[in-house]
Amino acid sequence: MPTAAAPIISSVQKLVLYETRARYFLVGSNHAETKYRVLKIDRTEPRDLVVIDDRHVYTQQEVRELLGRLDLGNRTKMSQKGSSGLFRAVSAFGVVGFVRFLEGYYIVLITKRRKMADIGGHAIYKIEDTSMIYIPNDSVRISHPDEARYLRIFQNVDLSSNFYFSYSYDLSHSLQYNLTVLRMPLEMLKSETSKACQESFDIFEDEGLITQGGSGVFGISSEPYMKYVWNGELLDIIKNTVHRDWLLYIIHGFCGQSKLLIYGRPVYVTLIARRSSRFAGTRFLKRGANCEGDVANEVETEQILCDASVMSFTAGSYSSYVQVRGSVPLFWSQDISTMMPKPPITLDQADPFAHVAALHFDQMLQRFGSPIIILNLVKEREKRKHERILSEELVAAVTYLNQFLPPEHTIVYIPWDMAKYTKSKLCNVLDRLNVIAESVVKKTGFFVNRPDSYCSILRPDEKWNELGGHVIPTGRLQTGILRTNCVDCLDRTNTAQFMVGKCALAYQLYSLGLIDKPNLQFDTDAVRLFEELYEDHGDTLSLQYGGSQLVHRVKTYRKIAPWTQHSKDIMQTLSRYYSNAFSDADRQDSINLFLGVFHPTEGKPHLWELPTDFYLHHKNTMSLLPPRRSYTYWWTPEVVKHLPLPYDEVICAANLKKLMVKKFHRWEEEIDIHNEFFRPYELSSFDDTFCLAMTSSARDFMPKTVGIDPSPFTVRKPDETGKSVLGNKSTREEAVLQRKTAASAPPPPSEEAVSSSSEDDSGTDREDEGSISQRSTPVKMTDTGDSAKVTENVVQPMKEVYGVSLSSSLSEEDHSIYARFVQLGQSQHKQDRGCQQLCSRCSDGVIKLTPISAFSQDNIYEVQPPRVDRKSTEIFQAHIQASQGIMQPLGKEDTAMYREYIRNRYL
Repeated sequence: MPTAAAPIISSVQKLVLYETRARYFLVGSNHAETKYRVLKIDRTEPRDLVVIDDRHVYTQQEVRELLGRLDLGNRTKMSQKGSSGLFRAVSAFGVVGFVRFLEGYYIVLITKRRKMADIGGHAIYKIEDTSMIYIPNDSVRISHPDEARYLRIFQNVDLSSNFYFSYSYDLSHSLQYNLTVLRMPLEMLKSETSKACQESFDIFEDEGLITQGGSGVFGISSEPYMKYVWNGELLDIIKNTVHRDWLLYIIHGFCGQSKLLIYGRPVYVTLIARRSSRFAGTRFLKRGANCEGDVANEVETEQILCDASVMSFTAGSYSSYVQVRGSVPLFWSQDISTMMPKPPITLDQADPFAHVAALHFDQMLQRFGSPIIILNLVKEREKRKHERILSEELVAAVTYLNQFLPPEHTIVYIPWDMAKYTKSKLCNVLDRLNVIAESVVKKTGFFVNRPDSYCSILRPDEKWNELGGHVIPTGRLQTGILRTNCVDCLDRTNTAQFMVGKCALAYQLYSLGLIDKPNLQFDTDAVRLFEELYEDHGDTLSLQYGGSQLVHRVKTYRKIAPWTQHSKDIMQTLSRYYSNAFSDADRQDSINLFLGVFHPTEGKPHLWELPTDFYLHHKNTMSLLPPRRSYTYWWTPEVVKHLPLPYDEVICAANLKKLMVKKFHRWEEEIDIHNEFFRPYELSSFDDTFCLAMTSSARDFMPKTVGIDPSPFTVRKPDETGKSVLGNKSTREEAVLQRKTAASAPPPPSEEAVSSSSEDDSGTDREDEGSISQRSTPVKMTDTGDSAKVTENVVQPMKEVYGVSLSSSLSEEDHSIYARFVQLGQSQHKQDRGCQQLCSRCSDGVIKLTPISAFSQDNIYEVQPPRVDRKSTEIFQAHIQASQGIMQPLGKEDTAMYREYIRNRYL
């Protein structure tokens, strides 16, 4: 069945900034360079930002003529052909936003990007480099002595470290939300299209579609969830004046993707972490929650599983599971002025009616539905009351809020002292976490976009029948969320989230028909791959919030970490302490300035002069009579009506206003994800293909010896791994240093950079050599004795590697075959017929090979393509239709073969 809607692909993916003395002209085009838009930015205003969008879509020829006229009109002398009035300033891939301190505005452009993941053909990029350009001309610039300091503080937020964007996929929403929007009823799409036509931004946007009868496909784009957008404040000034394609929203956190090969069938495992931009900051400076219910260090982690055999949101198989971490939603803090490793925890405000917790959980009910499950990992028993203060207050808040909620939607509270169980020699921490994970996943369920497979109906699993969530005809929906917290939400939280994610991964694989039981064991290639993804995820988030990598990892709680890990843990602890004591204040100022929490104003105190930023994040302190919600009916009424479903995914008038629906022609570039992904208009190389460069379970984790079961679900021995001894000796510090906390999946061998050629006005990009893959970190070998041992372990017997044992001396027949092979190689490039005849007379024993290629003419000068028979054409057409969701009916032979297989295999 063909899809009723498709995501809208942004038509501004390549940008070129042209400069004149009076204006900047920002020319944006799609990747195929067939459609262009132009922004005009005034440079004569010293403080104000004047951006004009002419609301017209240009062709490549029209843009060249426009730029030629601009160049000619801005020359100083009309007869002077050598001079130019239009200069090419920079090429880019997107606009981060506009910012102003005390002088004029700056424009922030993405000048370098790297592909990090692919979801259904929609590419996710990481920002590698940016450029910040001052807009006003020097002749009108009004200088200020503190401008340079504000600029340094703003640039302390490293945009090349873990900021991600996509031109066609909404990273601020979950996969469940994005696919739910695409499955809206056709009638509602038509009504929304009529509204969009009335409020159309472009002058000629719908003219072509109307004149051709209006037949086409609906394109949908939704408003981003601003809580996880980090450049919303930077784009706010132009949001209502430019076309939506100029608005490129970025998220901050983590994105990694690896490939799980199941007997050659590729399955992509993607991990996306979205950091909240509200009440954001560093470890000790941002604790608890603010007055609006936003908590510190709130991160939404989503694991996505997709069958890469079919690249389509409609015909492909996709599954996802979401969980959240965040600080305890109370008014609490820690004073770091005492220079103690563990500053005392203090409750700043009394909140007997759990007002701030109510606001926080109301947000979660609206986004995730019910039930909300809290996994509290802080300590329960202490000699000196420290972490237990938070546990007691959180229990009181949850108990108070639950007495007003409907019984079927109450908040589930699970306290578990993880530190206590870790010290015990009789208890296995991960076994207990696995029990908790099973109960959590059964209550919340997970998302999958396909109904249960027929084999699951024939052989139902006990655990599968107990699974919760919401079952719909087209699959399953996750209802509810697991919220995990400790004090810092770093080490213990990451391990607990890994165990829950591992349990959910088993159910996801089972739902896609890839395993026979929803259960995964440690020391398998699949779990090793998933564990490495989560460790990179934890390291990245820990560096962003705590200033160091993880101190305790999954191997630490499994108690299989090497003895050298203890010294590394000590160094990470010292690094975290140094960062918290000396550099966190500067990082917090940078975050406040970047997110627009603080706006520099002439005549008011500067950012570095403020004694605290408490009043910036708690806005109710600046109002005389802050609004108060009901102490009993603390939730939003519309949210509770639709529980357990999340209100944000319910089709209602309020949510429909957040969508932009437009009708396109079927093969329009804005909705053609096939052209966007494969790019048939480009010459591509297999070596530069992202899917070949990403981490693979077969290449990086499966042992390389003959006779090993290639299944990624087979338990390996502890010493068996696909990684070399050199790779195992490399330290995680070197790996993290090289990738700059980039992402789990290794970057492809090529990196997209901006072309500086001035001959092409379209701003095409070229491929440069990328950085070293983080999976193959080089190791410094200093000891010759150690290197000898390494060589001894690496060089394996020929029989074990190739399956055969080569003899020391070759037979005469082998020598003869090799000599003929050499003669063939020497004569293959000679074009002189006489020379070839001479060679053939000299080498009577050479085997004359007849070409078996289907190409009648195949040489370096010409190639004659073969004729394709009718059967091959039909097979190819059926493959194309399958990618569009049009499946061919099964024939009698196929049905009989499947029934025979089921009868022989299971009955």
